[in-house]
Parts: sequence; structure tokens; C-alpha cells
Amino acid sequence: MSRAFVKESDEDLASDELPERPQSPYPNYVTPAGLAQLQVQYAELLDRRARLVAADDPLLKQQLRQVQRDLRYFRGRLESAILVEVSNQPRDEVHFGAMVDVGDENGKRRTFSIVGEDEADVGAGKISWASPLGKAMIGSKVGDNVVWKRPAGDTGLEILAIHYS
Repeated sequence: MSRAFVKESDEDLASDELPERPQSPYPNYVTPAGLAQLQVQYAELLDRRARLVAADDPLLKQQLRQVQRDLRYFRGRLESAILVEVSNQPRDEVHFGAMVDVGDENGKRRTFSIVGEDEADVGAGKISWASPLGKAMIGSKVGDNVVWKRPAGDTGLEILAIHYS
């Protein structure tokens, strides 16, 4: 009889290993806030694992496997974290940790913070240093024009101001 017609139990399905979350090939630069964020996420996962470890329910066991996979990912991110002291960055150039005020071709102004990959949140104006926009801005100075290569089309941006906190 073909295996296609044999019903697998729910427990058999739950026992399948989850694929690992891929680690970035880039150096894991972090701001102090980004490092703290990673530490909080790791601690929350440890707490969640402690609550799930004694579970008998196959669905909860699946959740436990997901938590354990995420713990491995965040442990790797913490172990590879390279804390960047923003106070050591040159004040007249865009580097990791900078807040950059830009203006586009239509006069619209925006502020972006250059942060680590795990801290990036485009909606909050935090972009990864490894993103196309982050890479385009790194090393630029006030008055420089950079090209933001986007799927919707390239956009020219002028660097208006650079701040470090």
C-alpha cells in the first residue's frame, strides 16, 4: 500500500523538526538599544520555554519546538553581536548609529536612523546599515546626494543633517 493513503497521527506531524532561522551573512553590528532589544527577546523566549516544557499537548510541543528554534537564533545573534559605540563615530559623516535627515526630489523630508539588522523597523524610520538605503548613505556628508535603489524605482535623496545621540 502506498504511504499516500496512510494517515499520519497529529503527534507524528508535530515531531517534524523546524528549519533553522537563517543567520545574516553580515557582521552583527548593534546599537546599545539594539543589544538590549535582543536580550529582552531572548529572556522572553526563555520564560516561554519554561512554561511550555512540561506540556503534554502536541500543539504545545510544536510551540516548544518553535521557541527552542528561536532561542538558538537569538543566542547566535547575541553571541555574534558587535556593540558599536556611537560616540566614536565621526560627526560629519553618516555611519552606523546616525540619525539622518534627508530630502527627496519632491521636497519631502524624512529622518532615518542607521541601525543593526535586528533593530530595523522601516515604519519607525530605523533602517539596517546593510539595506540598500543604509549602504547608499554610509560615508556621505551634509549636502551629498545619494541614490536610494528601490523596486519602485530609484529615488534621489539629499543629506540635510546628521545627528548622533
